[in-house]
Amino acid sequence: MSDRHSGPDKGELDLIFDGRCGFCTRAVGWVRILDRHGRITTHAYQQPDVLERFGLTESQAHAAVWAVAGQTKTAGAAAVAATLDTALGIRIFGRLYRVPPVRILQDRVYQWVADHRGKFPGVTPWCEQHPGQCSTRST
Repeated sequence: MSDRHSGPDKGELDLIFDGRCGFCTRAVGWVRILDRHGRITTHAYQQPDVLERFGLTESQAHAAVWAVAGQTKTAGAAAVAATLDTALGIRIFGRLYRVPPVRILQDRVYQWVADHRGKFPGVTPWCEQHPGQCSTRST
């Protein structure tokens, strides 16, 4: 995994995901494809010091993906919108997310996907690919 995806924060946005989830790992792969300019740094929340560095609890990180840009932290569908905007270098997804009916629908869809993520096709989870880089804690 390259530095822009697991090393020191070099991009505009840090994306914290569940490294034990195959679907989540696959989604991070899609982000890497979209992020042609290296604006996003990805972190499995199980990596040492990730939760502490970004001020998250294990419960928060297990429940949703998080996007951190400067002092701004977003979770769930809002984090997905911020990630897409950053990866593509546009600002449409965040604007759409702020429209109340769109936000409500995106939040519901995100929550349903998150609740069922183990049933979606995935890849070998990041922590299985990098066992020495993940802590043994689990939610």
